[in-house]
Amino acid sequence: MDTSTCTVCGHDLWDSERGHQACGACVRRLDRLLQDLAGPRGLYAQLATVLTPGTIGDNARVSGSRTAPLPIRLEPLSLASRGGVVTILQTWLVDIHEHLGYRHPRWQGDLQGQLDQAVSRLRILLPWAAENHEAFRELHAEVKQAVGQCRAQVSGEPPAKRVTVVCALCDATMRITLDTPGQRCQCGTQYGWAELRQLPLAERTAA
Repeated sequence: MDTSTCTVCGHDLWDSERGHQACGACVRRLDRLLQDLAGPRGLYAQLATVLTPGTIGDNARVSGSRTAPLPIRLEPLSLASRGGVVTILQTWLVDIHEHLGYRHPRWQGDLQGQLDQAVSRLRILLPWAAENHEAFRELHAEVKQAVGQCRAQVSGEPPAKRVTVVCALCDATMRITLDTPGQRCQCGTQYGWAELRQLPLAERTAA
């Protein structure tokens, strides 16, 4: 694996970062994403405010529908329940602890407390993960996706529009959004933020 570029955004690493999995900018972005989730005013806590049908995050309501709405919205409930955002963070924390040879973390309190605990611990361990964990790119992607899903439910904003671009070397296609920091093609070519946006759009096939 090329250890001279960031596995998340594809940008060249500073000399002090050579051999690391991610650049400082991507580590800071991931740290901010984790902070956005935590606390009594964080995105995770706000999911409880949009569980009722008709609240701001509910884009699925159809005017004139003959079917009575469910008493609770499933999308934010799924994110807020065990198996959702909290479990994603806990799974990554357990994985990092195992890599370091640490004891299995113990979860305390309700799900909000457990999320805050996982966020706090992950933020402490981010520098190590960015330097040593070969799946740092996947960690970044899963946290980013979880934050985006929570933000979409809370704000009601639609998810970022995806476009399909074509690799300059092998003609394979990649799906990206405007905020995709970087992406590796199936042929192994790594594209940074700027390089992705210079790639040609894939032609739409006729129906």
